[in-house]
Amino acid sequence: MEREKLLDLILERALLYDPQKGFTLSSGKRSTYYFDCKRVTLFSPAVPLIGKAIWEKIEEEEIHAVGGLTLGADPLVLAVCAYAGLKGIPVEGFIVRKEPKQHGTQRWIEGYVSPGMRVLIVDDVVTTGGSVLKAIQRAEEAGLEVARVVVLVDREEGGREAIVSRGYAFSAVFTFSEIKQAWERKHGRPFLTRFEGQESGAGLKAA
Repeated sequence: MEREKLLDLILERALLYDPQKGFTLSSGKRSTYYFDCKRVTLFSPAVPLIGKAIWEKIEEEEIHAVGGLTLGADPLVLAVCAYAGLKGIPVEGFIVRKEPKQHGTQRWIEGYVSPGMRVLIVDDVVTTGGSVLKAIQRAEEAGLEVARVVVLVDREEGGREAIVSRGYAFSAVFTFSEIKQAWERKHGRPFLTRFEGQESGAGLKAA
């Protein structure tokens, strides 16, 4: 039930769809759809659903901390930590900065983590896997052991393969195929992944 509620929120709030103008992704690729997951991950009713959905992917593993690349991972980190806290399980949260801190500790990673900890890397959306791999690199440079990667949405555009090919276990709460099927059931028409006719203009910029 909780998973279906979370899927509904993604359909209603996060999935932006425009088969005419489209969106420009951070990779530079153009797409008829875009996932603005912060519209869900920063929404209070969604937070416990996200925490539970991700925790169910890792509850059989020994995880000491959860983190990821700012900004997309930040709400997921807090959701997992909050859910673990309600279960009485201590889990540290950490944030991987895009640039090292320019004062104080000058660290890439913020949080109470130490070498040898087994960690979960999270992100809201994976496309090519670049953000996740950056987070993994910084975590390993800090001496952390990456046990698994879990993302909220897998766009199924090579990110999973890029991560798995480097030896990391990968899970997604939702795949694009599943979200697409749910959208088509809800709206009763095909979800177009190719543009209608010729593209006009540059479309909308999706950072």
